[in-house]
Amino acid sequence: MESGRVPVADLDEESSAWLSRLAAGGGERQAAEGELYARLVRIALAEVRRRSAGTPVTGRELDDVAHQAAGDAMLAMLAKLGDFRGESRFITWAYRFVILEVSAKLGRHYWRHPVVVLDAGQWERLADRFGLDPVRHAESAALLAEVRRVVEGELTGHQRRVFTAIVADGVPLDALAAELGVRRNAIYKVIFDARRKIRRALAANGYLDEPGGEQR
Repeated sequence: MESGRVPVADLDEESSAWLSRLAAGGGERQAAEGELYARLVRIALAEVRRRSAGTPVTGRELDDVAHQAAGDAMLAMLAKLGDFRGESRFITWAYRFVILEVSAKLGRHYWRHPVVVLDAGQWERLADRFGLDPVRHAESAALLAEVRRVVEGELTGHQRRVFTAIVADGVPLDALAAELGVRRNAIYKVIFDARRKIRRALAANGYLDEPGGEQR
């Protein structure tokens, strides 16, 4: 047994079976890897389709992203089997690898082909993620118009791209930071400044109380 690895007998039945089969040789391992890859592809396909409204990637290219993400996730998993501690089911652990790869790949596509115009659903998500009370702002058309004006007219190009990727499209911060080659704190600073501009504009026009401090 590798140092630090949780004994197979101490894991749940499904996780134990996966690890035993992947540790075996020959045909048993090949069969296990084939089944695992198929599971990862299904997870990746579901995830890219869930995010499809917020990405410029469509159709066959979106399916290609899912297969690439599944393949890269599987390679990463197999290299880190010794790190599995049984704190969750094996497939739940695998799911995290897939989501990270999907996020990174869609993030790279986003920067190569940035979305110039946000759709109605993305603008609504912007309002939601600002923590705006949907009851208080039931008639939200004017509010969203003001948010849109600030995003498109007052944010810098860099602020707009980072803000849209993180807040509207849900690109994970770590994936975006890796893609841009910057530290997490640099992304936090961009988002903080963008949010401050938008909230100040909303407050100035009566949509929000004057902010005493923005949430990070």
